[in-house]
Amino acid sequence: MASVRRVLSAVAVNSVFLLLLAGLTVQEGEQKLHVGSLNQPRAAQKLHRKAAPLQQWQARGNPLDLAGGGVGGFAGGLGDGGEDFRDQGQMDLQPLPGKVADINDRNKKLVQKVQNVKNEGRLPEMPKIPPRARNDPQMKVKLDGIPPKLAAPAAANQRSGGKGHMRIADNLACREDVQRLCAHNVRTNNFAILDCLQNDRPKDDDLSPDCHHFLWDYKRNLTKDIRFDQAAYEVCKEPLAKLPECSKLETGQGLVISCLMDHKGNISNQQCHQFLVKMTSIVFSDYHLVENFVKDCTGDIQKFQCGRVSSRDEESQIDHSQGYVINCLQKRIGEKDGLEVRCMKQILRVGELSADDYHEDRALYFACRDDRERFCEKITAGEGKVLKCLVQHKFEHDMSDDCREKLIIRQRLVSQDYKVNYGLAKKCKEDIKHYHCRVDNMPEGKFAKLSFILLCLENAIQKGRQVSGDCQGEMFDMRRQLMSDFQISPEIVLNCRKEIEDLCSGLQKEGRTIHCLMQNGMDDSKTAQNRLSKTCMIAVQSLVKEADAGFDYRMDVALQDACEPVVQTACKDIKPGDAMILSCLMEHLYTPSMVVECEEKLLELQYFISRDWRLDPRMYRKCAKEAERLCNAGPEWNDTNDNLPPGIVFSCLYRHVYRKDETKLSHACAFEVRRVMHQRAVDVRLNPMLEKACLRDLGEYCSENVEKGEEMHCLQDNFKNLSKQCSERVGNFTQMSSQDLDLDRIFMMSCAPMIKRYCKDIVDKEEDDGALLQCLIDNKNEHEMNKKCAAGIMHMQLIQLKDYRFSFKFKEACKSDVVKYCRNIKNKADLVNCLSEIVRNDTLMENKHKISKDCRGQLRVELLDRGEDVRLDPKLMQECNRDIQQFCDKEQLGDARILECLKRHKKKLSDGCHVKLFNREREELTDNSVDYGFMRDCKPMVKRFCPQSDPKEVLHCLRKNKNNEFMDERCKKAITQRQIEQAEDYRLDVELQKKCKKDVPKFCRDILAESRSTELEGRVIGCLKAKVGKNRLSPQCEDHIKELMREAAIDYRMDPQLAQGCKEEMTSWCSEEMTNPDTGSVEECLKKKFSEKKITSKMCQTQVLRLLQEGKADIHVDPLLHQSCALDIKHYCAGIPAGEGRQMSCLLEALEDRTVHLQRDCEEKLKSRVEMWEYAAKVAPPETFNELMVQMSASPARNYFVGVICGAVFIILCLGVLTGRMTKRVRAEQKNR
Repeated sequence: MASVRRVLSAVAVNSVFLLLLAGLTVQEGEQKLHVGSLNQPRAAQKLHRKAAPLQQWQARGNPLDLAGGGVGGFAGGLGDGGEDFRDQGQMDLQPLPGKVADINDRNKKLVQKVQNVKNEGRLPEMPKIPPRARNDPQMKVKLDGIPPKLAAPAAANQRSGGKGHMRIADNLACREDVQRLCAHNVRTNNFAILDCLQNDRPKDDDLSPDCHHFLWDYKRNLTKDIRFDQAAYEVCKEPLAKLPECSKLETGQGLVISCLMDHKGNISNQQCHQFLVKMTSIVFSDYHLVENFVKDCTGDIQKFQCGRVSSRDEESQIDHSQGYVINCLQKRIGEKDGLEVRCMKQILRVGELSADDYHEDRALYFACRDDRERFCEKITAGEGKVLKCLVQHKFEHDMSDDCREKLIIRQRLVSQDYKVNYGLAKKCKEDIKHYHCRVDNMPEGKFAKLSFILLCLENAIQKGRQVSGDCQGEMFDMRRQLMSDFQISPEIVLNCRKEIEDLCSGLQKEGRTIHCLMQNGMDDSKTAQNRLSKTCMIAVQSLVKEADAGFDYRMDVALQDACEPVVQTACKDIKPGDAMILSCLMEHLYTPSMVVECEEKLLELQYFISRDWRLDPRMYRKCAKEAERLCNAGPEWNDTNDNLPPGIVFSCLYRHVYRKDETKLSHACAFEVRRVMHQRAVDVRLNPMLEKACLRDLGEYCSENVEKGEEMHCLQDNFKNLSKQCSERVGNFTQMSSQDLDLDRIFMMSCAPMIKRYCKDIVDKEEDDGALLQCLIDNKNEHEMNKKCAAGIMHMQLIQLKDYRFSFKFKEACKSDVVKYCRNIKNKADLVNCLSEIVRNDTLMENKHKISKDCRGQLRVELLDRGEDVRLDPKLMQECNRDIQQFCDKEQLGDARILECLKRHKKKLSDGCHVKLFNREREELTDNSVDYGFMRDCKPMVKRFCPQSDPKEVLHCLRKNKNNEFMDERCKKAITQRQIEQAEDYRLDVELQKKCKKDVPKFCRDILAESRSTELEGRVIGCLKAKVGKNRLSPQCEDHIKELMREAAIDYRMDPQLAQGCKEEMTSWCSEEMTNPDTGSVEECLKKKFSEKKITSKMCQTQVLRLLQEGKADIHVDPLLHQSCALDIKHYCAGIPAGEGRQMSCLLEALEDRTVHLQRDCEEKLKSRVEMWEYAAKVAPPETFNELMVQMSASPARNYFVGVICGAVFIILCLGVLTGRMTKRVRAEQKNR
């Protein structure tokens, strides 16, 4: 039924024109229609009723008598087998069946029937169309609209001398042109001829000037005729009632029709709408027929030489331009000295009125006729569909240049006035109205720029408001067009003309020119300059925002073409059009799955997106309110008046991600900010503030031999040399990356497998606060760790040394202590030394710790990490560089290998290196948890034997379990090595310092007086050993010394004085035993050689005698004897406490008691010891006067010693007598006075 109503409505409209053009008077038409209506079918009766209002014209007079040929326009829509007439707003009646010849015959009959209206007074019957004719592709008959060109023969008749029945084909001015250009079968049809002369010719020059003038005058009189206004009042009665601004206009001036055309988009009445469609085809055939066009555009037409607007007799001689003038003026849209505002309005108004039918854009229609047949043959004209189809094929290779140029001009009009795009204006009408996107007070008057509409609608979308799907589809098409061709953006054309010519090799299609501008808009680090002018840069930035390229990568045609392979592989699981595709591409930047062309285009787009935080749709939706509250961002997405520097809002948001107070971002916003920051951190150019500050530094230090994505590492490596502004920015970024490792994409890609293997639990947390890096550092030397990741970890550690703030956990834990105790130190290595020295001194002096607990804990971590690689201790590295090259050049860096090598060669090191190494040993033995080598070797054993022990005292715990059967040999070796180091200097033994704090200065003052920065070779410990058993040391000190003596008796290396004093003897006599140094066999060997009198060195003899004396005082100090006699001690000396020789005396008594039978091995070793002691007693020097007298009396030369002593006494006596006589005598009374 709806289709029937449309047919009836259309035919009713056509009846109006038929009566007007067929040369009938109103009275004549009324009478004949009435007579014929009795035999008419229902459809014809409908037509009669629709045409009834024309009867009223009789009373007004002035009957309209047009040329008889005009009636042919009703059926004149048929051409030579398929000519497409303007279909806009009409209903197609499908072609008649049969061949073209048959169809033409039918057409002639139909024309003849219509012609009989004048002679017989009745309308032709509607032909019955067989169903199969609807699919015939050869021809279309239009029965729902009249031919597009209406005849105005009144004027024509006056010129030709006729009196009412003039055909265009009979007019002398056009006769020859009609015969030359138009088919014979249409010459009786004014509308067919008008269509032929206007639309079928390739160019205007085919017509003679007289015919041009005749046709223009013909159409002008037609549009100015008052009866057409009256027809409009009847056909458009309902719309005019709703449009008082049109109904009140003066008739006969073409104003009513013009006004209705302005509101055509708002007219829903089918009859009126189709009436206006027919009128527009006449009006737009010549710019003079458009209301006020000549008046408003005369100056611009003359200025740009777009045509002649006056001649000898004014309008009578104006050229019939068929849209040339309008097209010429349209080309000036967007130019610097372009059209005046009034003319601009007229051009845009014409664009609006011709938006729905591409036929009405004369220049476009003629330029694209062949292209329409080639690309859009199956597209039905109307609602801008043909134009949309042509735009989609604009960059096809076989698209004609002329058509492409006209399409670009049309698109440029759309950018100035969105209503020139019929689809966008229609489908977004309600949304534009609802969200108040029409601004009547804009500089362009009522014409709203496309950019304004797009931004306004996008603002609604970003705010989570509903915009229809059809509207969003139109927005997508327009944005894609904007990004595909720079020529349709007047701002780009105007502001970037020079850059396009100089930098982009002229014009390029499919978005390549825009990307060329983007590429040149990226600051050049070598020249520290931007190659785009400021105005061009702003234009490109505005274009990116208008196109909203950050939402859908398909908006950017060049990017889509370049990245499609990556999307199909790396991002195939993401729905097309999802904003996550662009995010996915960023995640794969600088990965093997990324192709070079995509990488370049992606960076060019992201460079501009990164300068406006609103262009990331996901982040904007989650963070808009917080950006406004915390960072002074504008409240609207399309706000362009915030005047904030590029990147400032995003930087502000990121600073609030990790805040702990009320300014901390919400969970959702923080997630998006971190995501964007992680993606953009891959390239410094995507960090606007950092790039601006470091442009010159990048050119100076990082312009050569720097891999993609490694620019930040380069800046960090040259941190000390950077300019102040750049170092500040790099420092801030490095601080952030220490807290969030994902900011270092290259590092994270290298370490991804290792993170999954070792640090999975930490990754599952949203905020690692530096824990992830610490986890990787702890596992840096594992066998499965890949080299690239280990190198990245080392780089991070070295960077952190440059400033303590680069280590997030250290900064957070120690910032208050740094301010209080190490205020002027920034270098992390120096700061660690400063703080660790305070902690060590407090520990040794048993004072309350000045450094906070949290800082001490983090300091322990830093010291442990430093022990892993000498490069992390710059001062040690500097002092020991030559020694490392000399003694450790074959050792690999890392895993504490270099440090252990230096310890093995410390006797040969340079003084400076030796001092640094000794201080390092003091730190490690003061707090065992910072001894990387020791903790590496003993970590499992610490967990087994010392899980509850203080980490800094685990060595003491492990020493007690050193000989446990479950002790790992590797750890046991490490324990022994640390014991050897401690034995070399009492300052390396924290426990000794604590327990013998008073004894050392009391008994070893002379040794302490020798101020040394290196080892004292065990002299202080030897000094304390000499006081053992004499009740002179404090109990706790003596117990500790005895423990050291027992350990040294098993391993000579823990007795540095013995090792140094008997070095040659051990090498000569005990080399075999030295292969097992921790069994006590070396000491036993020396004792035997001593008893055999083979040791002649006084120094070595003294040390062996000391061993014998220590063993005599405590059997535990003689491990071999104790091991042999353990059962006998348990059996015979069970109740006797150890120490002070008590158990030894018990065994000696048992040895002399014939009733006691000791173990054979014990008995033999006891006898051997007795012999050694006896020999030692003879060799050992006396330590007291009594020992000296006893030794002298037992000596074979004792008489010699007595004689010497007596002689000495006699000499002293004689000297006294002699000196006494030599003095002056004094009287007795004087002496007694």
